[in-house]
Amino acid sequence: MSGGAGTRLWPSSRSDRPKQFLALVDDHTMLRETFDRLEGLDIESPLVVGNADHHELIAAELVAAGYDSDRMILEPFGRNTAPAAAVAALHLTSSGDDPLMLLLPADHVIHDVDSFHEATRHACELAAAGNLVTFGIVPTHPETGYGYIRTGDKVDTRAHRVDQFVEKPDIAKAQEYLRSGDYLWNSGMFVFRCSDYLAALRSLSPKILEGCEQTMAAARVSNGIWLDSAEFARIPADSIDYAVMEHTRAAVVVPLDVGWNDVGSWAALWNIADRDPDGNALVGDVVATDTRGSYIRSEHRLVTVAGLDDVVVVSTPDAVLVTTREKCQNVKEIVDILKDRDRPESTRTTD
Repeated sequence: MSGGAGTRLWPSSRSDRPKQFLALVDDHTMLRETFDRLEGLDIESPLVVGNADHHELIAAELVAAGYDSDRMILEPFGRNTAPAAAVAALHLTSSGDDPLMLLLPADHVIHDVDSFHEATRHACELAAAGNLVTFGIVPTHPETGYGYIRTGDKVDTRAHRVDQFVEKPDIAKAQEYLRSGDYLWNSGMFVFRCSDYLAALRSLSPKILEGCEQTMAAARVSNGIWLDSAEFARIPADSIDYAVMEHTRAAVVVPLDVGWNDVGSWAALWNIADRDPDGNALVGDVVATDTRGSYIRSEHRLVTVAGLDDVVVVSTPDAVLVTTREKCQNVKEIVDILKDRDRPESTRTTD
């Protein structure tokens, strides 16, 4: 799934080239890293569900990874993850096959790939038995920026039934969840057989499935599958969690302890970056003095910082962001203000 806008990583990430098409962590883009993470698993070529405006970017990443450029379903706009998964499942079953589908966001970081492969194989065994499987990240701290999954009865030595999906908590609740040991971070990654997911949609969210079927019937095929705007607009926008997982008895969660991060903010990038003895992550042409615990990134010119702690500074050719690590989630509000003022920097690089 490669349809996100990544606005909390502005000014590097913009709607014309969001974070999944940027090399924010390693030398490759995050989409390419997601492809490469699949090596060693017994899978078919990846299928990308993304925004039609990004078709050239997606095709280039597919080709660079050694796959056919047409392995993509192109949405005219986002309708959240439940329709994205549905159109993929409909396409994968259109020839009469009924494969398992591993559904991955294109903008996650996973450091321990071997453990990810082990958990994925386990999840596939559970999905082959008819379960709808999600991955829950073993929490490392009381995080308020993620939703949580409360684990229920054990299915086997590792997996649990999903007892409840929980919204993002305040810090007191997050600390309580961590102490209990019964909660996992909601990763947004899934494994299920295509027919099982479609059947669950038909039962629990029939309007989504009906709309996706009509959209796929009207789709245009030309170096990818281009979804029809008018039909796609009729589909209710909803997540897999809300549309299916919160209501089905088949939901199972596999705990995942793999050095995971969804890179949802500049603070998240600081958390996973290599840092100097002062705790600074310095990227690009940067000089910092008397500065600690900061993320400073230059994509264009020399950036210097003196006498500041716990800040985020990001410089691109046409914009500079200055905030604190604590407040960097508020970057989305800056993007909203820029859009209200019709500033082109809100969506694209202007220099």
